[in-house]
Amino acid sequence: MTHHLDGNVLAGALSEIFTADVTTARGRCAGCGRTSPLAEAMVFTDAPGLVARCAGCDQVLATFVDAGDRVMVSLAGLSAVELRR
Repeated sequence: MTHHLDGNVLAGALSEIFTADVTTARGRCAGCGRTSPLAEAMVFTDAPGLVARCAGCDQVLATFVDAGDRVMVSLAGLSAVELRR
């Protein structure tokens, strides 16, 4: 039987990653495969939140919605994110 832990085990790894300036991270678009710094994404602010689109194919890479007491983040359009330590 394989032993597993709950998602709380990810706390250390996630806090290390998401304290960095993520705009310098390289993201790979799940649509066209283009890899570039997230700072090169086209970001639209005329929605209920921020919508980041691929500069190569216009696919949605990420969405960020600030709902006051919580933030909802989707990175569904990114097949990978590379961060330097």
